[in-house]
Amino acid sequence: MFSQSKKTIKRSRNQLLLIFGALALSYSALAADIPNSSPESVGVSSARLDRLSHSMQRYIDSNQLAGTVSLVSRRGKVIHFESHGYKSKETGETMSDDTIFFIMSMTKPIVSTALMMLYEEGHFLLTDPIADWIPELEGKEVVIENEFGTYRAPTKRPISFRHVLSHTSGLDPSRDALNDDEIMLLPRTDNLEETIIKRAPLPLAFHPGDSWQYGSSTDYVALLVERISGKTLKDYLQENIFDPLDMRDTFYTVPDEKRDRVASVYSPSGPGQTIELSRTKEYSERPFFGENYYGGTAGLFSTASDYWRFSQMLLNGGELNGARLLSPKTVSLMISNHSGDGDVYIRGPGYTFGLGFGVVSDAGKARDPLTPGTFSWGGAWGTIFWVDPIEEMIGIMMTQITSYRHLSVRQELGVTAMQSIIDSNGPLLGYPILD
Repeated sequence: MFSQSKKTIKRSRNQLLLIFGALALSYSALAADIPNSSPESVGVSSARLDRLSHSMQRYIDSNQLAGTVSLVSRRGKVIHFESHGYKSKETGETMSDDTIFFIMSMTKPIVSTALMMLYEEGHFLLTDPIADWIPELEGKEVVIENEFGTYRAPTKRPISFRHVLSHTSGLDPSRDALNDDEIMLLPRTDNLEETIIKRAPLPLAFHPGDSWQYGSSTDYVALLVERISGKTLKDYLQENIFDPLDMRDTFYTVPDEKRDRVASVYSPSGPGQTIELSRTKEYSERPFFGENYYGGTAGLFSTASDYWRFSQMLLNGGELNGARLLSPKTVSLMISNHSGDGDVYIRGPGYTFGLGFGVVSDAGKARDPLTPGTFSWGGAWGTIFWVDPIEEMIGIMMTQITSYRHLSVRQELGVTAMQSIIDSNGPLLGYPILD
């Protein structure tokens, strides 16, 4: 019996060693994929950068967030990559650097990049009507409101590629402007193309280009990628973005063998807006919006390291580790102001919108303490990324909470990263206002 017991103990110990060995290899591979350096080597103070760690931990200690993964890089080197708290509080699984998150609207910059890659191939001009590729959208009308009520009229101009990329398309009319039959066209089906074609008879909220409206425009970007490339969106992204950039953990459906790495989702529904469990990792088994719905507005899962690869590619002017996706001129075009004076209300004052990104234009108004010209976007479940071309810095923060408006955690990523710079690339001057 004693001999049998010793064999059992030895077998269990060997199994544990194999498990820990596999984990160690996984994490070492993750670290090896990312170019690391000390903060001081790229003009950043380690002591000051530590304030980011304390900031993340405060939200976890106060039960406002379950856990976070934060990443900061400068001049192409990752100088901060930390996980705090829990992937699942209920099971006691701690957060890890390779945790997979549902990034919601951080899908939009990736899908917009895909369409701009097709733009570079000469398939269209930004001023071309999208009806050239989606003829079902021909003949759109717009809702006009005046002191006598509302009526509908032909649009002054067709919806262009620029309009859908910059959220100035008007494609999301108010329900109050629709009749009962039209309201029935709004719900999604299980398929992106079917959903968009079903909604084709709906009027526009305004003349294309006249205003800025956050909504479904990037789903139209997604359909354009499919029709121009002749591939499904998920296949096009895999072959032309994820594989070239070595983004191994970005997908619409998390594979079975990676599901244990998915973070649970929480909501601030507890006392004092503390968190309570909303979804467990099992929700990642299928596309979020439907079995065959691979959309542009949201839908991707990813990790901090994968999104860093995408961000660094943009900061490098469209290239990473020898894989070129875009020209530097196209990246510059994408981070220019394409929204005019439209209010980018989802980010607040001080922002304009490019082709897939919000862009800081006025530091005197923006809530985010970032250099003008910084481009960024976030997800509805708390994730955020930004890229500062002047300071050559990237910031990424991943967490999962269904509503975050009562928190400042996303802004604190910017505060703690910016204040850690002790050797700035820019002059010591007040920031200009960008048009």
